[in-house]
Amino acid sequence: MVINKQALQESLAAALRSSLLIIKLVIPLYILADILLYFDLLKYISFLFSPLTSFLGLPVEAAMALAGGVLLNLYAAIAFAAPLGLSPYQWTVMAVFLGVCHSMVVESAIMKRLGVSWLYSIVLRVVMAFVTVLPVMLMPESFFGATVQQGGASLTQYDSLSAMLTGSTVNAAVLSFKIICLITLIIFFMDWLKSTRMIKAYADRVSSSFSIIVGQLLGITYGAGILIREVEAGRMGEKDIFFVATVLMICHAVIEDTLLFVIFGANLWVIVAVRVVVACIAGFLLLYLFSAAKWLRFVVRVRKFQDH
Repeated sequence: MVINKQALQESLAAALRSSLLIIKLVIPLYILADILLYFDLLKYISFLFSPLTSFLGLPVEAAMALAGGVLLNLYAAIAFAAPLGLSPYQWTVMAVFLGVCHSMVVESAIMKRLGVSWLYSIVLRVVMAFVTVLPVMLMPESFFGATVQQGGASLTQYDSLSAMLTGSTVNAAVLSFKIICLITLIIFFMDWLKSTRMIKAYADRVSSSFSIIVGQLLGITYGAGILIREVEAGRMGEKDIFFVATVLMICHAVIEDTLLFVIFGANLWVIVAVRVVVACIAGFLLLYLFSAAKWLRFVVRVRKFQDH
């Protein structure tokens, strides 16, 4: 196979541009999350999540876990929830709800870079978190078994503010390096795939489908990196971005996010099946409802993204 140096350089440049856009958001927000944890600021707003614990059938002490998950990340949620002795049913409920509605600040900012409005991102994920968890809540608790798995999740403890900032910066840098490497490899693979004779006729479909697959397996951060590259190249229109973004916000990182809860007794198959099915149904339904150009432009502003 002949290697086209110009094509390789273009792929590398596109990968770096996409990665840098994501990193500009990830690093400062990652450090901000650690600052909130270090100063224990979540306790001042966790009371807002107390009604949610009642609705989900969780103990009131789980309010801190929900606050950490929704505002920061799933690792914070699990660290706060680990000592509570939740049942497999409760772990599954929490996994499904937070699987849809977590890291709202960071991931909504990433979606904004794609041109998807903050309002749509937040409203969609909050509403769909409730919709997605309802089928699980209707299942008998006996279906999930009674064994409670205790794991070793814990929040990193720092001796000083400077140590925290150093550790947070290092962790953010490591994550950024992973983002660059993975997105670069995926884009190279995607470009090679599109260059094959069999795929050329379906290049547009590959763009959308591949972005969904990457996002569902690895998460919004990596999926958005691929999406940004496709949007920059003009291969995805408003409808494509709307559909892919909608599906990914409801169902992403089904491997890593799910396994974080499974080790505590959550049901793997229930979590994955419910999230995938609801994401597909909601994606097609919302695309149909928002098919009018004026509504799509209200949610997705492709021109604004490309100009920046």
